[in-house]
Amino acid sequence: MTWRFDDVQTFLRVVETGGVTAAAAELKLSKSVVSKRVSDLEDALGVALLRRSTRNVSPTEQGLLFYEQMRDALLTMERAVEGVMDRAGSLKGRLHITAPMSFATLHLGPMLADFAALHPGLQFAVDLDDRMLDLAGGGHDLAIRIGRLPDSSLIARKLCLSRRVVCCSPDYARRKSLPTSIAEIATHDCIDYANAHASRLWQFLPVPPDMRPRTVATHSRLVANNGEVMRDFAIAGLGLAILPLFLAADAIRAGRLIQVLPEESPLPDTIYAVYPPTRHVPQRVRALVDYLGQRLNNAAPWERAPAGDEPG
Repeated sequence: MTWRFDDVQTFLRVVETGGVTAAAAELKLSKSVVSKRVSDLEDALGVALLRRSTRNVSPTEQGLLFYEQMRDALLTMERAVEGVMDRAGSLKGRLHITAPMSFATLHLGPMLADFAALHPGLQFAVDLDDRMLDLAGGGHDLAIRIGRLPDSSLIARKLCLSRRVVCCSPDYARRKSLPTSIAEIATHDCIDYANAHASRLWQFLPVPPDMRPRTVATHSRLVANNGEVMRDFAIAGLGLAILPLFLAADAIRAGRLIQVLPEESPLPDTIYAVYPPTRHVPQRVRALVDYLGQRLNNAAPWERAPAGDEPG
């Protein structure tokens, strides 16, 4: 029995993802197919490559040595292929991307469309979800994430800052006495983001800067897990909301929303490109991250208003 290249690649993914289930999800194969490929490879080589238990798998001593040698060999092959593609001036392959829904529909989508037009050899699969999906388990090459990232093994590249503002509709401002301080926000109906504000605490930049952020506990009359729904609730006069400017800027310029406490700044978020840690990031992923970095370049397009028309 001779070994097969697909079996070697499958074995590498099992080791790198930590299990058959995660490898199967990334490779879009059934777990039985992944298990059989590894078993066939072991039969062909005449050695046990994995230790199997009911909870996990781990490489044997020979399996780890084989993994390290084959990984380096495959990286050399991939670099040779990409070098040829570089000289040919084309990118090929599939990009599987996950991103928050509102940001993607308003801003990321047009950027991806432009990038796809520049590289007709690429295939794209885009999953929109405001939750932080498991990149390895979902087989994603790249995630766009907004906020303050938890510690993880993922590689993150900052694309730009995402400023936020407290806002409401002109109608709400006429009906209510607007807050004159952060503390007074607690007396108002508020609209909250379900995925990020489970504690219903709004945070503002500290004064002075080296102190801790200032917080206020809100009365969340309405909670949604989508920013555009929150914006629409605010436009309808249903309460105060903290919104990212990429969602609120157009409505503020059009007069459908007004800024509340403009002298106060909620803690900003950061927009990141995040991808799994590997020794060799695919060229198509590097190219897309570079492209998004150039398009955003720490000067978010939603903040580039006409002279005299800046929101906040």
